[in-house]
Amino acid sequence: MEDLCNSSMRFFSDQHLCFADIIPPSEVRARIEVAVLNFLRILTSPAPAISDLPLINRKSSNRRVSQGLLTEVSWIFLSHSFCTRSLMRANAAKAFIRVWKVMEMCFQILVQEKRVTQRELFYKLLCDSPDYFTSQLQVNRTIQDVVALLRCSRFSLGIMASSRGLVAGRLLLQEPNEEVVDCSACGSSGHAISGDLNLLEKLILKTDARYIIVVEKHAIFQRLAEDRIFNQIPSILITAKGYPDIATRFLLHRLSRAFPDLPILALVDCWIRNTMHLQVWKYRDGTGGIQICLQCEMVGTPRR
Repeated sequence: MEDLCNSSMRFFSDQHLCFADIIPPSEVRARIEVAVLNFLRILTSPAPAISDLPLINRKSSNRRVSQGLLTEVSWIFLSHSFCTRSLMRANAAKAFIRVWKVMEMCFQILVQEKRVTQRELFYKLLCDSPDYFTSQLQVNRTIQDVVALLRCSRFSLGIMASSRGLVAGRLLLQEPNEEVVDCSACGSSGHAISGDLNLLEKLILKTDARYIIVVEKHAIFQRLAEDRIFNQIPSILITAKGYPDIATRFLLHRLSRAFPDLPILALVDCWIRNTMHLQVWKYRDGTGGIQICLQCEMVGTPRR
C-alpha cells in the first residue's frame, strides 16, 4: 500500500513521467484521490487559491520524443511541454469543471468494477451534469484532459473502446478459456473485433499467412472475404469500416507484435482523406498515444 501511495504521489511531482500507462483500477483511484487532495490542500492553505490543472500538451509539436521509443504497448510517449485548465479564465471555467466531473464518474465506475463506452459515459454525464455536458465532443475532449492529467490510458479509467472492426482470413484466435475461432470460416462478414482492449491483449494468435492487409472500405473487405482471397494470397484481412477505431488499431498492433516478419499492406483509394486514415493506422496503436507502432506500406487504387 505504501508503494502504491508513493508512486501515486510521484506522478504529480515528477515532470519526466510523460507517458500514459495501462494501470490497475486501484492505482487510478489513488491518482484521482491525490488530485483531489492536492486541490483541497492548496484551497485550505494560509494563502488559499484554486489551483490550475497541469495537463501534458497534446499538440503535434509535443510528440517529437515519441519517435522510435516504442518499447512497451502500455507506454505513450510525449515530450515535457505542459498546458493548464483554469477556473479563473472565463472561457475555460466549464472545461475545468468538466475534468473533475469526468474524474468523479470514472472513480465511481472503477469502484463498481464496470466499464463503459464513451457514448455511455456521455449519457451518464448528461443525466448527472446537464449544465456542463451537452455534446459527445465535450466528453471526448474532457476524457483526453483526464488522460493528460492522470497520465493513464482511457482503458485504465474504465472507458472501453467501441469497436466496429472485422477480421478475416488465415488467423486463429482464442480468448482465455474459450474455443478457437477460425477467421477463415467466418464468411464475408468476418469476425467482429471486441472493444475490450484487455481481452485483445490476452488473445492467443496463430497464423500461416504471409501478409496482413488493412482494407479501408467495408464493401471491399466483404468482397475479398467472400472470394476467399486469403487462399490465393495467404493473408489476414482487417477493416475498421472507414476511420480506424481504437480497438481495431489495437488488434493490428497486436498482430504486428505477434508476427513481426509479416508485411502490413493497406488497400485504400486515392482520396486524401484515406491517406490521412492510413497515417492513423500507422502511427497510433490504439492505446491513445502518438507513437510508431508498425511499419505499413500503402497499396493504393488510383482514381480514374
